[in-house]
This record gives sequence, C-alpha cells and structure tokens, in this order.
Amino acid sequence: MAAKQQQLLPVYLALGEDVLKRRTIIDRLRKRVESIGDFEFNHDVFDGQSASGSEIAISCNTLPFASSLRLVEVSHVDKLSKMDSDVLVAYLSAPCQSTVLLLSGDKLPKNSRLYKAVAEVGKESIIDCAPMKRYELEKALRSIAVSHGFTMTSAAATKLIDLVGEDTARLDSELRKLALAHRGPDPLSEWELSNLVARTNEAKPWDFVDAFSRRDIASCLSLIPLLGSSTPYSLLAMCTNRLRELCCAQALVARGEPQKLASTLKLPEWRVKNHMTWARNFSSWELKRAFSKARDCERSMKSGSDPQSIFIDWIIEVLAR
Repeated sequence: MAAKQQQLLPVYLALGEDVLKRRTIIDRLRKRVESIGDFEFNHDVFDGQSASGSEIAISCNTLPFASSLRLVEVSHVDKLSKMDSDVLVAYLSAPCQSTVLLLSGDKLPKNSRLYKAVAEVGKESIIDCAPMKRYELEKALRSIAVSHGFTMTSAAATKLIDLVGEDTARLDSELRKLALAHRGPDPLSEWELSNLVARTNEAKPWDFVDAFSRRDIASCLSLIPLLGSSTPYSLLAMCTNRLRELCCAQALVARGEPQKLASTLKLPEWRVKNHMTWARNFSSWELKRAFSKARDCERSMKSGSDPQSIFIDWIIEVLAR
C-alpha cells in the first residue's frame, strides 16, 4: 500500500480536448486511490467555473479518514479566476503529501503560473490529452472496439468518424452500443455500421474536396446536403485550390521530382500523401478544362442563378469521365 502511495504525485494536470482520455485518466486515478482505503470519505470534486481556490486548498489540506490518501478533482481548471488560480499555486509550493490533486481542462497556457507550478512537481505531472489526428483516431477506434468485445474493419472505423465526428466520448458511446448490437465473430463492416448508427455530425468541407479529388461523384452529391454552413462559393474555391495542387503534382512527376510536392506547396507531408494518386485521376487537359469551367461556374453563380444548382452542375461536368 505504501509503495502505491509513493508512486502517485501530489498533483496532476490532465490538459487537452480529448474528453475520453481525460475521463480514462480520472477513472484510473480513482481506482488507484480507492484501492488504498475508504474512497467515499476521501474524495472531493470541484468545478473551476464555480469553486473558489480557498475551498479547493482547504479540501487538499484535509487529512484522509480511514485511508492514507485523498483525491481532490478540479474540472475546468482553465476557468479559474486569477485569484483562485494563485491560491492553488501557493498550495503547490508545499502540497499535502496525503492528497492527490487532479486538475483537468481544455487549455492552460504553458507560461501561466499554475501550469509552471504543476510542471515543477515532476515530469509526469502534466498529462497530454490533446485530440488525436483523424488518421490516428481510426486506429484508436479499432483498438477501443476490441476492449468492448468486438472488432471492426478500417472502413467501418472511418465511417463511424464520418457519422459521429471526432469527439472521442461520443465515439466511445457509439462503440458501446455497437458492441451490444453486433453479432458473430466477423469484424463489424461499414455496411452494418451504416444501418446501426445515425449521422449526428456535420460533414467537413475537406471530406468533400477529397471525394472531388477521387472523382467520386456519388460521394460529392451525398455530402453536399451535410455540409451545413459551407457555401457553394467556398466549396468552389476549395476545389479550385485542390485542382492547382494536382496540377503542381503532375508537373513535378513530369520533372521526375514528385518528392518535392510538400515543400513546393509549403504543406506538411501528411496533407499531400494522396495527391499523386489523385493527380493520376485527371489528364492535364481535364484539369485545364476544369479551371475554365470553374470560371464560368463562378460567373453564373454571381449572375442571379441558384448557386447550389450551378455548383452541382459544375461538379458533375468536371468529374464525369
């Protein structure tokens, strides 16, 4: 028991917008403290939006009862006022060794006094809960699905993100439901998932532009009603910009320098990883024609005609083989 207590620092800061990761950290720490002694009498929870720094400090300095350790949780630590935050900074200069203070929030500047005070306690005191990139999230979902007792295909994981969004807490909730609905040893397929999960997420404009780059007319037309605030004008601009990138890709291939695409476009490598494949979907003549048609499309959209209809006609005309 003493060894377990020594492994815990007097304060942790779980910082980032990944709600599921923060929740997992909180659950693990609760179980650690609960295994040491009576948890009910040694656990306080505060919300940084309403609690005062003095209330939190008093709770932290309270001695544990029927246990050797207390856990004090403070959510929305980034919402604490400067005065209340300074109280916690003062507390952390000599923290109570029988209390673990768990702070959590979306964002907290690294140059803030509270962040620095927590960081000084130890290397492991700051826990990064930043959201995963989309390509990382797909792999993580398949791993979480296994923890819930089933497997899913890569296409199904991608489809789930499309339908629900990138909020890990909502994704985990859907995976729990899917675990109850899925039957048999085979991985959950994209088709099965589509029949079990309703769309609650607004489609992203870049998903539309990627479908445009693949010359996938069906996906483009199905995504347009789901794009919410994205206008035909903004979508046309994004598609035109992608056409320029694909022209650049074709030019670099012709020169024998395809590896220079990211540096030429001044984009990170992951942003252009599919550009060469997409560039092969169009001939150079088709790309030039798409530009001239984009000009005509914009003129028509600004002439008083229905922008949505004009834009859809342009999509079909450019992508039809």
